[in-house]
Amino acid sequence: MRDMIKKENKLCFQHRMERKTEKSFQLSAGRQRLLAETIRELKQEGRLDEEKLAMQHGTTSIYRHSLNVAYTSLWMMERWQIRLEPKSLVRGALLHDYFLYDWHQKDPSHRLHGFRHPKTALGNAQRDYHLNWKEKNIIARHMFPLIPVPPQCREA
Repeated sequence: MRDMIKKENKLCFQHRMERKTEKSFQLSAGRQRLLAETIRELKQEGRLDEEKLAMQHGTTSIYRHSLNVAYTSLWMMERWQIRLEPKSLVRGALLHDYFLYDWHQKDPSHRLHGFRHPKTALGNAQRDYHLNWKEKNIIARHMFPLIPVPPQCREA
């Protein structure tokens, strides 16, 4: 009986912590709208949905990874009141890994993926979308310091 109570208390505590985390990791309604609208635009204009076909890390698709990066970037901007261009931030985050191949497959062109994929992602994004300077910088420099060329804007 005592073990059951301990287990129930532990589950209740975990549930409270999850709820607290959910509330504190929420975007404002305006930022949620911006994210949803940007995703819709990118899906209509290009091949963003193709990111769902390849895995990024473990069981996370490139699409899910990019969505998480965009959400977290907006949340940090909002939470810490950092002055950034939110639209460029979201577009750059959603397209930062827009290389459109499964880098886990045995293929000589995938060698040194960590070093090469920003350039590939930028080329694909420029082909499919009109990008501003900040969006290009976010995509091209997101692997700093692995690629030792630092970002040139705060959004990156």
